[in-house]
Amino acid sequence: MVAVNSTMLPLGTVAPDFSLPDPSGALHSLAEADGAPATVVMFMSNHCPYVKHLGREVGLLTQRWRAKGVAVFGVMSNDTDAYPDDAPDKMAAAARGWGWDFPYLVDTDDHAVAKAYRAACTPDFYVFDAALRLAYRGQFDGSRPGNDAPVTGADLKAAVEAVLAGAPVDDDQWPSMGCNIKWRPGQAPDYFG
Repeated sequence: MVAVNSTMLPLGTVAPDFSLPDPSGALHSLAEADGAPATVVMFMSNHCPYVKHLGREVGLLTQRWRAKGVAVFGVMSNDTDAYPDDAPDKMAAAARGWGWDFPYLVDTDDHAVAKAYRAACTPDFYVFDAALRLAYRGQFDGSRPGNDAPVTGADLKAAVEAVLAGAPVDDDQWPSMGCNIKWRPGQAPDYFG
């Protein structure tokens, strides 16, 4: 396990478009966020200890947000040949176990969506406003495996609630930390390393 920080994509960036399959093969796209007051995009992994650490709380928070019309997407970008625990059949089981009712999607073989978002780790979180402009990127909260801080989702929750209220999101944002995305051979982006 290599712990890395997120790249902190510039605030105000327009959400990169995507159309990706879920584990059953059904396609989902960013267009599903049309009309949503906020959109949350998360880069996740089934096997990463950092994701396992907060998986259930992600499920609880995203269920509440989706009930308020927030669009939520999870993207799994790891090389599933080298990391079969992240394969689509295991993605569906992990999502069910954590109570994830949002689309949990499989990135392309060349990691196109992760690269478009400059995602570097799992978990990696992005919150966009109603105009799909980036309002927050960074950590779920200050909890990490083994640091004994409670898993609350405080940072992500504050960002989503601010966007829903039409209020500015605090610019003091801390990078997410987690397992590096497992790039396929020859596919690691220039910002990785």
